[in-house]
Amino acid sequence: MKCQFCQNAATVHLTKMVKGHPVKQEIHLCEPCARKHNLIPDQTTPHVDLKALLGLLLGPLQTAAPVADPSALTCPSCGLKYEEFRTEGRLGCPEEYDAFRTTLEPLLERIHRSQVHAGKLPLAMRRRNREEELKDLRRKMKAAAKAEKYEEAARIRDLIRQKEAPDGPR
Repeated sequence: MKCQFCQNAATVHLTKMVKGHPVKQEIHLCEPCARKHNLIPDQTTPHVDLKALLGLLLGPLQTAAPVADPSALTCPSCGLKYEEFRTEGRLGCPEEYDAFRTTLEPLLERIHRSQVHAGKLPLAMRRRNREEELKDLRRKMKAAAKAEKYEEAARIRDLIRQKEAPDGPR
């Protein structure tokens, strides 16, 4: 991609999205043009050293973790030592999560505020869950109507309509 001002190779890519506006604006610039237009600072800023950052995060865990000597931990599957993980900042095989669990759990809790992944579900699974929820609500609505609990049935009916609406909660 080329710079929009001088046709050099673009290394700075900016995307502007305005709330309520369906079209996003993209600007592609080379570094000198981006500096010239005050889009990036003139002085170079230090880059984040992820290994050092991870080392800082893992440092206090040694005193707080119940493990007597985390440096003695080694993955039985691949042989990675905990100290190597601290220097590299990456795990290699799935067994390392179990091998280093006592030191990883407090770290994950502190970084992510949870030890359980709460990410997005695949679209097919979201649709299936939504359909199951709607089927369950319809069953409850029929049961409420059969038991002559009409207010409850109406409340469930409204909830079903809300969930079925294109802009409704999903």
